[in-house]
Amino acid sequence: MPRSVAMSRAAADTTSLKRSLGIPTLVVFGLAYLVPMTVFTTYGIVNEITGGYLSSAYLLTLLAVLFTAISYATLSRKITSAGSAYAYTRQGFGPKVGFLTGWTVMIDYVLLPMLNYLLIGVYLTQQFPAVPGWVFALLALVVVTGLNIVGIDAVKSANVVIIALQAVFFVVFFAIAAQSFQPGVNAFDPFVRGDFNLAAVTAGAAILCLSFLGFDAISTMAEEARDPQRTIPRAIVTTTVIAGVFFIAVSWVAYMTFPEVITGEGADSAALSMLAHLGGNLLTSLFLAAYVTGAMGSALASQASVSRIMYSMGRDRVLPHRVFGTLSQRFRTPTGAILVVAVISISAVFSSVDFVASIVSFGALTAFSLVNLSVISVFLIKKNVPGKKSIFIHGCLPTIGFALTVWLWTSLSLTTLVVGLCWIAVGLLYLIWLTRGFKRPVPEMTTP
Repeated sequence: MPRSVAMSRAAADTTSLKRSLGIPTLVVFGLAYLVPMTVFTTYGIVNEITGGYLSSAYLLTLLAVLFTAISYATLSRKITSAGSAYAYTRQGFGPKVGFLTGWTVMIDYVLLPMLNYLLIGVYLTQQFPAVPGWVFALLALVVVTGLNIVGIDAVKSANVVIIALQAVFFVVFFAIAAQSFQPGVNAFDPFVRGDFNLAAVTAGAAILCLSFLGFDAISTMAEEARDPQRTIPRAIVTTTVIAGVFFIAVSWVAYMTFPEVITGEGADSAALSMLAHLGGNLLTSLFLAAYVTGAMGSALASQASVSRIMYSMGRDRVLPHRVFGTLSQRFRTPTGAILVVAVISISAVFSSVDFVASIVSFGALTAFSLVNLSVISVFLIKKNVPGKKSIFIHGCLPTIGFALTVWLWTSLSLTTLVVGLCWIAVGLLYLIWLTRGFKRPVPEMTTP
């Protein structure tokens, strides 16, 4: 949780970080955080939902997320304490809405490790069918949990290897695909054909918000960025555009080389079928190496992140202190929080990719919607910034972003909406209990 201790100018100078990061470096950080391989996470299930219109779904998602990215960028110029949906909605609508927003976002970070374990099992069992997927998922869970408990600092250097391996894969992927387009497939077919169904594409686009989760993480680098009020907002928007164009390009190339839509149980691992058709064992082996290591790295980072969030909340008595607010005496890591996340992740054995991905997208879209509204609240209602330019930037743009995210939000399945709303209801009841019926101040939460 950020400290609000007054500091002298001299002390601030000696403890401040070196401001050396420009826009290009910040964009690279943002793209690495998004994990480019995530384009294959929902490749099969969204292709099935949309009837092969994955590219159109990505285009629609990019449009919605871009307006939200502009809202994040706008708020990051004024609110520099913590670049997150929680901080922004707390500023825009007060501590109660801020708490519930943080609670909603928490479900994303709790479920992300589970999603990674689930996908590791899905893809490896396709390559090694004699071994059930749940075995691979549990093995990955044990390894990641063990590393997080021990707290091996050297694991951080593995990110460089993971990113390099993904870069090699995509170079090979595009090189092979450029020579393998199917004859008779029109360049516009991935976007619109005679059987285009907007409702189906919208439903797919709602799930694809998962691919953009984390673009706002750039704002956490504000203390190390040169001229952060200028570089951070531009880097957020630039990262979103580059990521969206990249996802569209990959899905477009995939359709041009493999226009088939795999349905049923094979949808989860449809990317593997597409890559096998495109490049045989060479490409699938390279993909598995890049994807599984990337998923392990993502699981490691997300479990470490959410466990430390829970530890901070436990230390500040927002969550039970005995379980979440203590550190291992031997390893100095939040063992209790790490194990809680691991126990939750075990349910990956009984879950499906589309369900977990949809729940994560529910949390993201809810946060996106509230951030868009926060721009209106902060600049037009509270600060009452005058002028036509302000009405356009602080009124029209976030309103469009809000409308698009709500549209996608309502396109999620009924089961997803029920589960997500139940999670929010639990958060509301917990908030009522923490504040003893709102008689006490709303506690602050530490969220990404």
